[in-house]
Amino acid sequence: MLKQITITGFGGQGVVLAGRILGQAAALGDKRESTLVQSYGPESRGGACSAQVTIADGPIFFPYIENPDILVCMSQSGYDKHYPTLRNDGVLIIDQDLVKSPVDCFAVPSTRFAEELGNQMMANIVMVGFFTGITEAVSLEAARKTVAESVPKGTVEKNVKAFEKGWDFARATLKGRREKAAGRTGVAA
Repeated sequence: MLKQITITGFGGQGVVLAGRILGQAAALGDKRESTLVQSYGPESRGGACSAQVTIADGPIFFPYIENPDILVCMSQSGYDKHYPTLRNDGVLIIDQDLVKSPVDCFAVPSTRFAEELGNQMMANIVMVGFFTGITEAVSLEAARKTVAESVPKGTVEKNVKAFEKGWDFARATLKGRREKAAGRTGVAA
């Protein structure tokens, strides 16, 4: 297994923390190899930011990602810059309220969900939950545990709830796609 993931957004969204959580969940929880390369502009908030995470069953010899298997976009500028690098068969995940894409992708209102949960700063954690549910690049158990260990004390319960909101939305999204592919639409009786 080799997954190359780019997460992009702007400073202040917690993009690097999201990358660190995924890499740590893979390494410590799932006992895989992982690397993290982060990039951000000179501005701490509002500037372009990205995290590149590679997860593999064996050694990773080069940590930089040119053509990710999975691209997670939390800002339009990040999407505009990084979408051309996504592999042809790659998975695109976006925050549907902040990114517009004409191509088929997985979309979650992560910022809106975080606001509904009481803190817009948890949008990255909602996105980690959604990513985990859609891609299964890291296990649910490892990701949930790493979220709990990575967020500030006193916010663990809210962040785990944000993670689970993203996870649940991912599972509902996949279920809806399976039902649509099978020709079932509408509400089941």
